[in-house]
Amino acid sequence: MKTLKARLQKKIEPCYVVQGEDILLYDEALELIKNACKLELEDFNFTVYDEDSFSEQAVLDSLQTLPMGSDKKLVLLKNVAKFGENFKKSLRDYLKNPVPSTCLVIFDFFNKFDFLIAEKVSAKRLDDASLRGLISAELKKSGKTIESCCNYYSLIFNELSKLAACDEDEITDKIVGDLVSKETEFTVFELTDALSRRDADKAVELLNLMEKDTKTFNLVLNHFRRLFFASVSDLSDKELADLLGVKEFAITKARTLAKNFTKLQLKNIYEMLNDVDFYIKNGQMQVENALFYLIFGILYC
Repeated sequence: MKTLKARLQKKIEPCYVVQGEDILLYDEALELIKNACKLELEDFNFTVYDEDSFSEQAVLDSLQTLPMGSDKKLVLLKNVAKFGENFKKSLRDYLKNPVPSTCLVIFDFFNKFDFLIAEKVSAKRLDDASLRGLISAELKKSGKTIESCCNYYSLIFNELSKLAACDEDEITDKIVGDLVSKETEFTVFELTDALSRRDADKAVELLNLMEKDTKTFNLVLNHFRRLFFASVSDLSDKELADLLGVKEFAITKARTLAKNFTKLQLKNIYEMLNDVDFYIKNGQMQVENALFYLIFGILYC
């Protein structure tokens, strides 16, 4: 993201394609681009097209429309995986001669827009060696060294100040465990994805990496409730995100994952979650047993 910020200071490109699996970086990239564009009257100059609202012609028309009361307008295309060859050609042709006042941002979670010659923004999880180098260099400024770290840079970056302020010169795994917020929510996100694909080996592997506690159970509960609501609600991504108190992209992703289940299956899972929640609160089931029961119940529902 530092590279993107530096590039934006020099020039705002007509199109940015964000790709990768670190979902926090999508929102961070969008925020950087929005700030660089200095949007005025955002209601008129920031248009979002997602899987539900996507229309090939509407997107192309929006790219050609001039901003209102602002130097720039921003068009966001997110979570769109199905479009025709004509749209591909039209988008390529547009970028050969783009409207200078329009900036197109594409959240390309499924790598469907590789055909575009555009500015690529990486939201990928870094490999351990690359990330260790970045984190080590950052901590070296405070005279610290570190044993190990996970490869979600967006998660780690927010915790570096805590590590840099500790009294020890070498930051051990124990110090990280004491000071840094756990990455359980990220693991639950991956677990939800594995369950939606019926990947039993991956689901069990992820579950074994997690603490078998009430916090983890509640995260799993909330993720699948979100899938259920996303599958049955007619609200827009933003409206449902506001209602559930989550990021808009979380609803976008939930709607994609929900398509791997029928509405009846999600209803049954939702009811099973509520039943298990009741059993835990009444001491009829241990949390660890409940988590394995849920995982296999979801896999074979």
